[in-house]
Amino acid sequence: MPTEETTAPSTTPRRIALVTGANQGVGRQVALELAAAGVTVFVGSRDLARGKAAAAEIGQGATALQIDVTDTASIARAAATIDATYGRLDLLVSNAGISNVGGADRTPEENAASSKASTASLDEIRAVWDVNVFGVVAVYQAMLPLLRKGVDARIVTVSSGVGSLTANADPTYPYHSMFGPVYPASKAAENAMALAMMVELEDTDIKINLVSPGYTSTALNNFNGTDTIEEGSREVVRVALLGPDGPTGTFTRWEDTTIPW
Repeated sequence: MPTEETTAPSTTPRRIALVTGANQGVGRQVALELAAAGVTVFVGSRDLARGKAAAAEIGQGATALQIDVTDTASIARAAATIDATYGRLDLLVSNAGISNVGGADRTPEENAASSKASTASLDEIRAVWDVNVFGVVAVYQAMLPLLRKGVDARIVTVSSGVGSLTANADPTYPYHSMFGPVYPASKAAENAMALAMMVELEDTDIKINLVSPGYTSTALNNFNGTDTIEEGSREVVRVALLGPDGPTGTFTRWEDTTIPW
């Protein structure tokens, strides 16, 4: 007969998560904090060696998974690996993203100056959109069958406030003058893709949320951001760990502040 002090074992299965672009930056921090919270995390990385290094640093609960969001064969292999290992996916954090091509030494202001609608390189637009927009959809399509078998399944798309059309249409918005067809417009399109997913899944139990990490110091902005990795990751982690009664269809920044679409 159990005593009053005895705690019954939990019947809730350990959650299975995939974080794309998790070998560095916000993605790595999110994977670290999810693993610390008891989630089994696939550390998605285009470069498997870098993914393995990140997973080793994260420790228990983290496994590297090669996935290039611009390569459908790579995505299919990643989905097959998750399916063969666990047969389901409970949490997809769609984090992989780039801000430009070949401009790692440029500030965001310098990127914006060379990325006006009249001057932006079409090749660069296509390359950035391939990751930030089409990559998000490709991963969604491949992982959806696994999410349908998941427990309290949730998709968290790491977007950006600079993709808010409502905010950017306001001339007083601090980043209004920096809106262009490369990174900011890719995030607006990413938001539109997330909305399409929300519409498709609104009669299911799968929840979808958009999150902006804010201006976080990462390779995405050549480490010009004003927030630390920990600060930038906290809203992503908060939303990712929401329970079955947590909201869907939200677009927020820390802490639970709504961003207009």
